[in-house]
Amino acid sequence: MCLCIPSNILEVYPDESSALVDTLGVQRQISTHLISAPLAIGDHVLIHVGFAISKIDQQEAQESLATYRQLLAEMDEDDIKVLLQ
Repeated sequence: MCLCIPSNILEVYPDESSALVDTLGVQRQISTHLISAPLAIGDHVLIHVGFAISKIDQQEAQESLATYRQLLAEMDEDDIKVLLQ
């Protein structure tokens, strides 16, 4: 099963079709090849295996992130590390 945690776009690299995102404090560069909608700093995307697969609105992202933060508060540290890899 795959959980898509909303990721916040920090930087956009249109020449490389990629972006730098933050996912619950973890930053990584991801591919934006699969997204046709324009992306900007502050947008939220869902990522699967390093590819942005959809752009979501701010309200949906914030609701999902609140749920994930609640789940993380109930997990032990080892489980959190596995989840965020």
